[in-house]
Parts: sequence; C-alpha cells; structure tokens
Amino acid sequence: MPELISIGAAAAGGLLPALAWLWFWRREDRKHPEPRKLIALAFLAGMVAVAIVIPIEKYVAGFLVGQMAIFTAWSTIEEVTKYLAAYFTVLRRRDDDEPIDPVIYMVTVALGFAAAENFLFLLSPLAGTTLTQTLLTGNLRFVGATLLHILASATIGAAIGISFYKKKRIKRLYVLGGVILAFLLHSVFNFLILNTPEGDLLRTFVYVWIGVVALLAVLEYIKRIHPRWR
Repeated sequence: MPELISIGAAAAGGLLPALAWLWFWRREDRKHPEPRKLIALAFLAGMVAVAIVIPIEKYVAGFLVGQMAIFTAWSTIEEVTKYLAAYFTVLRRRDDDEPIDPVIYMVTVALGFAAAENFLFLLSPLAGTTLTQTLLTGNLRFVGATLLHILASATIGAAIGISFYKKKRIKRLYVLGGVILAFLLHSVFNFLILNTPEGDLLRTFVYVWIGVVALLAVLEYIKRIHPRWR
C-alpha cells in the first residue's frame, strides 16, 4: 500500500505541474486553439519519448567518457527525439495551419516528456526519504528542468513558425538550426548544473527564466507572421 501511495504521489507531482504549464502556454494560442485531441496526442507522444530515450541514452553512455560528454550526447538525443515525436504525430496535420501552432505542439510534447521524466525523478525520493527533500526535488524540477524542456523544444517550434510560409528547402534549414540551438541550450544548462555549487543552483534557473521571457517576445513576432499574399 505505501508503494502505491508513493507511485501515485510521484505521478501527481510529475503530471500536475506539467498540466499547469500546458494551461499557461495554450493561452498563447487562445484565439485559434488547437484541437484538444491533438494536444493530448502530443502530450502522450512526449511521455512515450522518455521510454524511447532512456535505453538509447544508456547505450550511448557506454561509449563516452566524462559527464559533460555524456550529458551533451543525452541533450542531443532528447531534443531530436522530442522533435521526431512531434513530427510523426501532430506537425504534419491539417490543424497545424498557423505559425504559432508548431510552437504550441512542441511545447506540449516537451511537457509530456517532462511529466514522465519528473515522475521518474520524484519516484526515488518519495520511495525512501523525507517529505522535505521530495518537495525540494519537485520544486527544482518544476522551475528548472521542466522550463528547460519547454525552452529547448519551443526553440524548434519557433524556428518552424518563423519559416512557416517559406519554401521547403528553407524550412528544413530552419528546423535544423532550431534543433541545433535546442540541444546547445540544453547542453549549456547541463554544463552550468555540473559546475555550479548546490547553493547557487537557483541562479542557473534564473538564466532559463530569462530565456523563456525572450521566447515569449519571439512568440509575439511569430503571431504577426502572415502569408505574403494577404
């Protein structure tokens, strides 16, 4: 029974914050909201992506030396996998018909990914340590890692949105640039985490918040993108 309670608490701790962020980001597209079934599909795709990523990361880690090399490889794997999860489930749908839509879908996939990842992170503390440590872990994941996933994936979505009405060849270049920038952001965050004293971690999270604020400004620009013939 205690194990079921721990699993339920970890699931709630992973899922509820992600849903709160999802509510916030969906308000960015409140004029023409995406279908709920596609939002749910994108969220689920992000959760499934965690199950795909974990064995790949474990395999790749066996060929690398040093934490930074491993985390850089993992950052790349995660960002590429999240993009592919979005591409094969929602980004090719008819409903993806506005420049802001790819951002919303990429953020939703990222939140699904973060929800599943946070569940796994929270499960260990809940299983055998204090409530204080559990709450601290959850808060750090909420303000830090979850926002990092949002920022990185939204960067890819923004690249797609900015190139929404451009030729396919140009779109591919933008997507490639977005993926590269996403895993660079992810890698830099990991580097800062590894090289920052525990007492100063909140300062690292502030950098992520600054990135999110900049992203919101970019979204305002994306909302104003229209076909040339309009």
